[in-house]
Amino acid sequence: MAALEPDICVIGAGSGGLSVAYGASQMGATTVLIERHRMGGDCLNTGCVPSKALLAAAKAAEDMRHASAFGVNGHAPAIDFAAVHRHVHGVIAAIEPHDSVARYEGLGVRVIQAGARFADARTVIAGEHTIRARRFVVATGSAPAVPPIPGLDGVQYLTNETVFGLTEAPGHLVVLGGGPVGCELAQAHRRLGCRVSLIEMASLLPRDDPELVAVLRDRLVAEGIDVHEGARAEAVERVANGIAVRAIKGGTTIRVEGTHLLVATGRRPVVDGLELDAAGIAHDAKGITVDAGLRTSNRRVYAIGDVTGGLQFTHVASHHASVVLRSALFRLPARAETRAVPWATFTDPELAVVGQSEAAARRAGADVQIARFDFGHIDRAIAERRTEGLVKVVATRRGRVLGTGIVGPHAGELLQPWVIALKAGVSLSTVARTIVPYPTFAEVGKRAASAFFAPRVFGPGTRRLVRLLARLG
Repeated sequence: MAALEPDICVIGAGSGGLSVAYGASQMGATTVLIERHRMGGDCLNTGCVPSKALLAAAKAAEDMRHASAFGVNGHAPAIDFAAVHRHVHGVIAAIEPHDSVARYEGLGVRVIQAGARFADARTVIAGEHTIRARRFVVATGSAPAVPPIPGLDGVQYLTNETVFGLTEAPGHLVVLGGGPVGCELAQAHRRLGCRVSLIEMASLLPRDDPELVAVLRDRLVAEGIDVHEGARAEAVERVANGIAVRAIKGGTTIRVEGTHLLVATGRRPVVDGLELDAAGIAHDAKGITVDAGLRTSNRRVYAIGDVTGGLQFTHVASHHASVVLRSALFRLPARAETRAVPWATFTDPELAVVGQSEAAARRAGADVQIARFDFGHIDRAIAERRTEGLVKVVATRRGRVLGTGIVGPHAGELLQPWVIALKAGVSLSTVARTIVPYPTFAEVGKRAASAFFAPRVFGPGTRRLVRLLARLG
């Protein structure tokens, strides 16, 4: 076997692993990157990139349906699902070179395309190579978690790893799971002409503020998606034209038949084959155990991204990469951010969140005051007929931001000032005094901050003061 002794060995070439390998190599560290499957990982091949490309196609179709509201000859679009498939995979192909073996080898990274396993606390074996690195980074990500529903193993079903391979539109797509993946793909397929039923055992987007989720739920239902919340799937079976799901909802049995089944019920960490115990790396069903600096129980080994069992987002994995580079290369103290971590669900309307929800802040005992502002009062939103949604700011009574949620057009982009406000401790008064260009959707954030102070600014005390100053000349 060929023996390698790099400064850093990264296991997994998803977004987090690629970020570590890129940063380490560009800062002068000898770097080995191991990937047993496809470069770019889930995000490029079966996650963020193809889903957003599919959503873009779905939005184009929906815009055509409603173009008559703008005086344009709107009509029902003709959907060529095979062409949609080509569009999605064309987007993947356009981004693929940025994550390719050739690019990383050109940056000086030694790329090994094989499975990896720990032989001992400081040795990894990958293919014909033995790697004894100064530091290891496990970035193997996550995979779809398939629930143990009776009959599921006897039918064909889709996950995010296979749904983007469809070249023909499902006649009736049944989606199990009402999280971000389930909601996004349910809406995308509905807009592309499919009948869609969505089954969720709890409520849609259960991590998000119910007040914001209600706006999205109304849109999904209005677009014709059959939403079954509080419905626990009890069995799956094959029927003549596809599949049937039997579920219990409020003590009543319901049966939903469709042509295709998409399982979007969560994800599990990918640790199979790594032989973590041989390296003394603590782990459980949720993932690899790490400390605040993302170091495992083996001081030579870090773990980042989905495999740690935390928030499963590409941007979190990229942030983890920066923490590890600071610690592993420069031996500087570094901790992963846990407070000002945003996320977004890219349905239409989008739903984006950072910090504490109202319920979480009240549970924590905070002295909470809520500020809201609707998109329906924003001129740009009125001009584009995109008036559904609101900004909801959770703050202390002194104006310190605890969290913000936005449901509405461009919510993911509009959230960023609130991420900065939370991270930097910017007060709501600063946000309220900030000038934003008119007319933009960004006004909704400023107006929400101003709404926080409106009861005081326009209250009786202010009126008394104005009258007093007027009498003084």
